[in-house]
Formats: sequence, C-alpha cells, structure tokens
Amino acid sequence: MAFPAVFSLLLFVLLILEPHRVIGRLYTDPSALPRKNYDYVIVGAGVGGGVVASRLSEDHTTKILLIEAGISDEGIEAIQVPWLAQVLTPNTIVDWNFTTTPQIGLGNRSISYPRGRVLGGSSSVNGLIYTRGSADDYNRIAEVSGDSGWSWDALLPFIKKAEKLVPSADGHNTSGQVDPSAHGHSGPLGVSVLNWPAPTDSMVIQATKELPEFPFVIDFNAGKPLGFGYSQSTISNGTRDSAATAYIHPSLSKYSNLDVLINSHVTKVLQTGIADCIPVFQGVQIARNASSRLYAVTAAKEVILSAGSIGTPQILMLSGIGNSTKLSSLGIDPKVELPDVGQHLQDHTHLSDIWLTNASFSWDDIRRNATLAAQELAEWRNNRTGPYTDGFYSQIGWSRLPDNATIFQTHSDPSAGSNTPHFQLEIYDTFSATSAYPSEGRFLTIATALVTPAGRGTVTLASSDPFEDPLIDPAFLTSEFDLFVIREAARAGRRFASAASFSGLLLEPYGPFGQAQTDEELNAYARATAGTAYHPTSTARMSAWNATNGVVNPDLTLKKARGLRIVDASVLVSCSLVAHVRSGGTKHDVNVQPFVPSANTQASVYAIAERAAAIIRGTA
Repeated sequence: MAFPAVFSLLLFVLLILEPHRVIGRLYTDPSALPRKNYDYVIVGAGVGGGVVASRLSEDHTTKILLIEAGISDEGIEAIQVPWLAQVLTPNTIVDWNFTTTPQIGLGNRSISYPRGRVLGGSSSVNGLIYTRGSADDYNRIAEVSGDSGWSWDALLPFIKKAEKLVPSADGHNTSGQVDPSAHGHSGPLGVSVLNWPAPTDSMVIQATKELPEFPFVIDFNAGKPLGFGYSQSTISNGTRDSAATAYIHPSLSKYSNLDVLINSHVTKVLQTGIADCIPVFQGVQIARNASSRLYAVTAAKEVILSAGSIGTPQILMLSGIGNSTKLSSLGIDPKVELPDVGQHLQDHTHLSDIWLTNASFSWDDIRRNATLAAQELAEWRNNRTGPYTDGFYSQIGWSRLPDNATIFQTHSDPSAGSNTPHFQLEIYDTFSATSAYPSEGRFLTIATALVTPAGRGTVTLASSDPFEDPLIDPAFLTSEFDLFVIREAARAGRRFASAASFSGLLLEPYGPFGQAQTDEELNAYARATAGTAYHPTSTARMSAWNATNGVVNPDLTLKKARGLRIVDASVLVSCSLVAHVRSGGTKHDVNVQPFVPSANTQASVYAIAERAAAIIRGTA
C-alpha cells in the first residue's frame, strides 16, 4: 500500500501526544479528574457521545464527564487530511483493531473490522461520506418503535440542526450538485460536495443521461435517494469535520462544565441501587489498562452509553446486562435479563469491481509516486486545496432490484419502502479492493454495497475480561437474499460501465472480477473478496415501550432498568421479515428484526444523538 512516509509521520505524532497529562479540561488519567460525581457520565466520544456531551454542556448548571478509551485527535494530520483516511485503519493506534470471527459467507475468512478509538470515534477515521438514507428508513423506525418522533419529518429538524452546508474547497459553483433547501446551514458539522473534481465526473453524469436505469438525482439526502448524485462529505475548508472537531473541542473551549477523559477504558457500568424493585445503574468503572488501578465515577442523573455497536453490547454484558444464562457461564453476575443485547448485528457488505483504464491520470499516480504525493500534501498544508481535500469517490448511485426479481418469490423485501435502495454503487478513480495493490496500471473501481441486508450476526463475549476483544460475527453473505443482491449489484455496475461515456476510458475488467460471469462465478468472487462497509448497527436495538424484546425504549433508556441510556448506532431497529440463513451447512428460517439504514450510518447517528440530547433536556 502507498504512503509509508505518512504512516511513519502518523505514528510519530501519536507517540508524542502521550506525555501531556492534562490539556485544559482534557484529562489523560482518571486520578486527575476534579470530581468523582457528575450529573451525566457519557461513555464513548464518538458521534453519539460527542453530540450529547456538547448539547448537555449548553446547560451550565450541569456537570458532564465524557470518557474515551482512545487518544485525542488533535495534531494528527492523517485525521485532518480527507484523502489520508485510508491510512488510519486498520492496525493503528486510533483503531480498536477488531477482527471478525471466520465468516462462513466469505469462505471462512476473518476480516479486519475497524472502529475508531480516538476522540470523535469512527467519525475521526471513516471515509467521511455523509448519506442519510431514505425517508422510508426513518418512517419504519417510527412505526416499529411506536414513536412518531423518529419519523423522517419529525427527525429532519434534528438532521438539519447538526449540519452546516459549506462551500467546496475549490470554490466552484455547486448549483445542480446539491439541494441547499434539504440541508441545515447553521449547525456545527460541516458538509460539502465535490471538493476536488475527479477525472471521471463528467463521464459519470453523462452516463446518467444515457442509461434510464441510473437517473441523476440532485440530492440523495433529500429523502428519495434512488439514482446517481454527487457525494456529500463531512469536510469543511478542505479538512475533516468530525464529532470531535464540530462538537467536543468547541464545547471544551466555550464551557467550563464539561470534562473529557481520554486513554481510559470503561470496564462496566455499575449498579448503584434499586428503585421500585428495578436496578439503577448510575456509575461506571474505569481503568487505563488491564494492570492499572480501578476507578469509579457516578452520575447523579444518568449514565449514557455511546460506545458503538461493538463496544456498547460488550460493556452491557460485562455489567451483567444481557442473556443471563450465557453471562453466568462466563462467571458474570446477571443483573438484567435482556437477551437481545449483542444480537441482531447488521452491516453492509462491500464488494469491489475493477476495470483497467487508459486514463492519462488517476489517483493511482499519487498513490505510487512519493514525490507527487508529497507535492499534493504540501498544497493541502499551504492552501487547503487540491486532491487531498476530498474523499474516496465523487458520485454515489442508489438502486433497487426490479419488483419481479426472482429472489422475491422466496424472500421478503427487507427494504423500508419503494424509495429505499437495495444496493449502492460508488465510483473510485483508483484501485480499491481487499486484494494486493498492483504495481502498475490505472484503474476505475465501481464498488458495490448491499445496503438492505437480511442476514444478521452477533457480538458476544469471549470472556469476562474487559480488555479481551469481543467475538464479532457480522454473518456476511449467509442469507441467500444478500448473496443475490451483491451479485446483481455487480451486474448493475457492469451495465453502468457500459455507457458510451466510458468507451474511451475502460479497457477491460481487471482480475478475477473479469472472469466472473455466471451466478456461481459471481458468488465465488463475492465470497473470496467481499468485506465490510464499516456500518454495524442494531446490537442494542430499540423497541416499543410495551415490547418484550429489544434493549432500549423509544427514548433510548435501557429496558428493565433506570439511570442508563444508550445513544449510538446500536439502537437502530427494523420490521420483522423472514430470511433464509445458511449456518453450519444447513438452511433455516429466522425472524429478522434489526435494521441498518440504507446508507452510510454517521448521518443517522448525528440525528439520533441530536434528538436524544433534546429528549434528555426535555426539549424534544
């Protein structure tokens, strides 16, 4: 892979940050905290925790502690430069460096499963893409939860509250590339479109005019995403915007009632009492590492768990909240019986389809040429302009299977409605795949992502040790529906590439993708090369107030308990459907209830967190 010098710089910058014990109210050791009791203790400084901490700190009468297991994002250039997102994961100090269990649907491969371990969480290390999903997605959440406040129309003010649509880094006129009326203009999070023009931009847009199957949509974030449009990213002034830069750091600089503790691992939430025969959880246990002293901090009002779809269920189970039988087998004292904790994990499966091109320039030139890479980095440093101001792709397409697709003869449609896509197409002007990077050639990648999966997985404990990674099984491509969609998405990408606008660019499909034609060959290609789109959800899912299943209520408070609320992607929900799942060589039907939005998930979590903060403050 490219950028060995950047890797060295990243590691150097990370290492020199550690000696500073206290930076303002940013603490690196629990023993340095000015108090042991706060009004709110928030676990996890990603999107959910960062937004809630910031909004709660606006009430100057409250005291808030935000805890992050990782380091500060400040001063890490690779986080700030949008295009360098590719060097942030996996296997770095800002990543949890998780690995999945062997995936039956991926030929028993175990794959890296990056999650951000740094202020800002995954919003500090992700691909910066900002997509909301369809209005159908949110209306279904409202229907299943019984809370109309989660509907598209009700949540849109919170979506806009988070946003600030900003000019592109190159200053070009974005008319016709985004609908300003669909966006917020005064929120903390910068969102921009097409910060640097890619060589294939005009070809992609021309293809939408040639191919009725792929219409142009001016703004896929307006609730009806079907079609191809310009990608929107959390980039402001050519620099990454994240939960850390947009929420946490500004609040630290403005308010004296917010403390942030980094480099500190929450090992469990603590039961602090019983009220009306219901356990109360208003404390957390903290350790810097496996051999360090344990500290306890309490919350007068609430503990808010925002550790993400992997960390949140792990902490809950370590605290005795989950399947009592399984917890007891690990020597954990059960406190709340909630069998859905860690269940229903859903994620988007990602597959790269690659073409060799005769382009005169592509991202591949920068990736292989250290001199050119240094020049582009210098332009970014000096002016915040150039190709490093943008993310990985300039356009995204959203498509559905036809209504008469054969898969619907045996499977229910897991999408939320007729305006909701089944799959996503992403155009990269470079080689982007799980396989080794070629030493020569220029490439175009049309990556596909299954965005309405039927398969579901789990997050379970490997042991009672809070410093041992949990067992993560996303169950990729274990559903026949999922395999059908990823296969048809690859074929859709080929149809898009057949547009006349690409005729002078594309030479031939590259590598194993080029040889995969039949259903069986495409299945084999997907199982051998597919991976994650990094969008896990639903492991602490929301359900209606009177539901006997689920983990949290519609206001995100933990069921069967008091004092504990969850605000992150783990709470996302869905309707029931029947999926045919293959496990251990046999097929069986399962009732699938969780729902991952049909989009990159960070936008959804910003909206969830904004509403959660309003619920907590009594202003929703």
